[in-house]
Amino acid sequence: MTKLKVIMLLSILVLLSSCYGRMTPPQSQNPVNPERLILHGDTIQDIGSNVMVIYQDQKNTYWLGSWDNGVYRYDGTTLINFTSDHGLSSDRVDEIKEDSHGNLYFISCHPLSTVSKYDGKSFETLSAVPSDEWRLQSTDLWFRHAYQNEKVYRYDGRILHELSLPKPPHLSNPFEIYSIYQDLKGNIWFGTNPVGVCQYNGTTFNWITEEDVTEFRNEGANGVRSITEDHNGDFWFNTEYRYSIYDSTTLQSGEFYHRHKSIGGLDGVEDSNLDEYLSTVMDDNNNLWFVTYRHGVWKYDGTTITNYAVENNGEGITLFSIYKDNSGNLWLGTHDNGAYQFNGATFERFKP
Repeated sequence: MTKLKVIMLLSILVLLSSCYGRMTPPQSQNPVNPERLILHGDTIQDIGSNVMVIYQDQKNTYWLGSWDNGVYRYDGTTLINFTSDHGLSSDRVDEIKEDSHGNLYFISCHPLSTVSKYDGKSFETLSAVPSDEWRLQSTDLWFRHAYQNEKVYRYDGRILHELSLPKPPHLSNPFEIYSIYQDLKGNIWFGTNPVGVCQYNGTTFNWITEEDVTEFRNEGANGVRSITEDHNGDFWFNTEYRYSIYDSTTLQSGEFYHRHKSIGGLDGVEDSNLDEYLSTVMDDNNNLWFVTYRHGVWKYDGTTITNYAVENNGEGITLFSIYKDNSGNLWLGTHDNGAYQFNGATFERFKP
């Protein structure tokens, strides 16, 4: 082979090798950067004035939902704000829930109903499927729907079932679902306005109609916004009464429930206007805590009721929700004053 042919052959081999390298680069030369897949919100210094709901996840990270500014994430060091600019389906958050895998769900009920799933990297808006598959499975999550309809969501990890709650017997009133609660036996409860509260036990729907839930009835009732089971197994539906609930093993005279006169008005005044409250939680010492819109927080220890005023610059503020975190600490969500924490004596504004 002549010298010229050898040079030409080497040139062709180099060219082919170079082209092949560009077409199929080794994976190790171009690794995927996992950080590029993670959604970063806006790092900020303080939360806004509107914080309606609070949740602490399995990793002890706090999530504070707003009706105006999406959701705030606080890990004890850094405060991050996620909004619709980052993939959240709505800047209004009405509920926050978590599944067993650590995925978070942010539910908006107004003006449209949306459910955003967050897997720690990005948001996905779940699409609902109209369904009549009423089931009670331990791994299911239940979400509220939009206001002004009689629907709820059941999420089984794959399908977001859009279900219509059957009307109570002998009542044809249109109603809305304000609250959802799972009791210690696994039953699901739906608080409504204005037809009372309904228990679904996996087989039947059992109603306590508004006539037996509120003293206001259709005269300006707030609806059943809060459902709580106390340490005695009795239920509280944001009124002054407590309810004993019977199942097939404890059924008494065919009754599903029995209503007991209990605390009366929170302020102890006869014919009090404080017969109803917005949100309830039971603390680690079995005390019940009731949140009112304009009259602070009230603690019931089974015997006495104690009022805790919640103020900003000496003026009472409007409250919305109360929450107990993983360590038993109490938090308040407010309309216009951020979030508050209980320090053992008073509620003070949360400052990251």
